[in-house]
Amino acid sequence: MNDWQEITGGVTAPRGYRAAGITAGLKPSGLPDLALIVSDVEAIAAGVFTTCQVKAACVDYCRQRLQAKHSARAILCNAGQANAATGNEGWLDALECAMLLGQELNMPSESILLASTGVIGQRIKMEPLRSGIGKLVAALSETGSDAAAGAIITTDLVTKSIALETSIGDRPVRIGGIAKGSGMIHPNMATMLAFVTCDAAVAPTLWQQMLSRAADRSFNSITVDGDTSTNDSLIALANGQSRTPAITEMGAEAEKLEAMLTAVCQHLAKAIARDGEGATCLIEVQVSGATDEQAANQIAKTIASSSLVKSAIFGRDPNWGRIAAAAGRAGIPFEQENLQIKLGDFLMMENGQPLAFDRNAASAYLKEAAANASKPQDMMATNMSNDLSGDRSTIKAQSLDNPVIIAVSVGNGHGSGKAWGCDLSYDYVKINAEYTT
Repeated sequence: MNDWQEITGGVTAPRGYRAAGITAGLKPSGLPDLALIVSDVEAIAAGVFTTCQVKAACVDYCRQRLQAKHSARAILCNAGQANAATGNEGWLDALECAMLLGQELNMPSESILLASTGVIGQRIKMEPLRSGIGKLVAALSETGSDAAAGAIITTDLVTKSIALETSIGDRPVRIGGIAKGSGMIHPNMATMLAFVTCDAAVAPTLWQQMLSRAADRSFNSITVDGDTSTNDSLIALANGQSRTPAITEMGAEAEKLEAMLTAVCQHLAKAIARDGEGATCLIEVQVSGATDEQAANQIAKTIASSSLVKSAIFGRDPNWGRIAAAAGRAGIPFEQENLQIKLGDFLMMENGQPLAFDRNAASAYLKEAAANASKPQDMMATNMSNDLSGDRSTIKAQSLDNPVIIAVSVGNGHGSGKAWGCDLSYDYVKINAEYTT
């Protein structure tokens, strides 16, 4: 049993946080495009960012800020323009964003972190942003998480949000999160943004370590299309407003907090994978019997990212050979005679030998998984200028709780791991073929 419960509120569920999301005019569609999260007090800050060598100005900015000091009070995010590969002009735009918000909030710009999402190579539209900062601050609310979640998305069909609560020292401690992401998703961070708030007090180095491990077990274990991007950012704040004793080293309380942080990140990561561009179902790859966790995760991520596996799932084809081939090319040694493969409840390979199974029933399992995880395909975004239209209802709980399960065992080792992905459909090609046209 998990030692926490799900609650409402997203990033404003923890004590001492407000959030807002508005339409500033950055997106041609006129949809919300500017979001803000603010802590009432200075909070310990940690971040994990893209590994891409071509980085957005906001990524360089955040890295510099977090190297200089391990705290922040606000996160500002614009949607519509990535402000990546925009040279010195883009860097100056980022600095101005922090300066303008700092003036409006009456806080140092050094206490503000930035994120951007949108088309690479496009600078932020500064005139509407300048005009929108005051309106954004005025909209801050202790119930503003949903508005913020709606203002950070681009080709997403749905918003992604979660909040959990546990007890530490007989006092409630909460962690909330929102995220965006739908395409260019692959391990080692991807085209995704995630913002996490916490009201516990945690030592800076420990908070960063917790976040990095949580990222490895969540956002670095999802894939949609094998591409990473320029803007990927996971930022987490811990402001101590729960009034619980400070957690300064690993122990029972730290382990409980990290487990809840990981659960928040995994929920958001799975929601991103489920909302993959053109996807019809979520896929969960479970690997066991490896020498260690790292080896198991490598095999799981290789299977989840295989275009052939993803295409077979979309075609409702129980083609276990593609799963076997992907496991075999993951770069992790194992004996072929130890390989076992299951699709749902269907055992397809045992001891490296193929088994007879009901192909029609296995195909029906895939069809049922897609039907249960249906999402509003009529809202499918076809290009960046249109963004999204219609209802942004939350993903059905069943679409995250009942994914297509691929279970692979490679031996008798103690290492196990998981990765999440989605199927590869015709719509994925259409969306990305027309992305900027």
